[in-house]
Amino acid sequence: MRFHGTADSNWNDSGTQLHPDNGGTIVNWPRQNYNNGVGKNDATGRRFKAVTRILKRLRNEMAEEGYEAAEPIPSYLIECLVWNVPNEGFGNDTFTADVRYALAHLWNETRTDEGCNEWGEINELKYLFRTSQPWSREQVNTFFQAAWDYIGFEES
Repeated sequence: MRFHGTADSNWNDSGTQLHPDNGGTIVNWPRQNYNNGVGKNDATGRRFKAVTRILKRLRNEMAEEGYEAAEPIPSYLIECLVWNVPNEGFGNDTFTADVRYALAHLWNETRTDEGCNEWGEINELKYLFRTSQPWSREQVNTFFQAAWDYIGFEES
């Protein structure tokens, strides 16, 4: 994965910058997110977006039921995490099998920094786990363990 920096003279990606009332800056690249998401969805037989929606609904249900592990996990983060699941993990016989693969892969790879240190957001312009992000690898790993248990999957 290649991430652009300001020193790259060929870098001409346009984005948006927001300044929330509570301070800080949020930078997004909607065109890159859209194009990369469409590419991943096409490459996975339209399963990327479906699995992403399933995991977002799961997160919302868990949050509504009081699961603390779901609270710090925003919708966009789930989409980025599923984007980092290998394409071969999609297209199983059932969506349940795709979700199981995604949860297992994401939990396993977020157990250590080394497993996911190079993962990026869908835009391929920002790393997913750096100090500038409002979430941590540990929070993500805890969420995926809780989600696995919530669904009732057993180890195979």
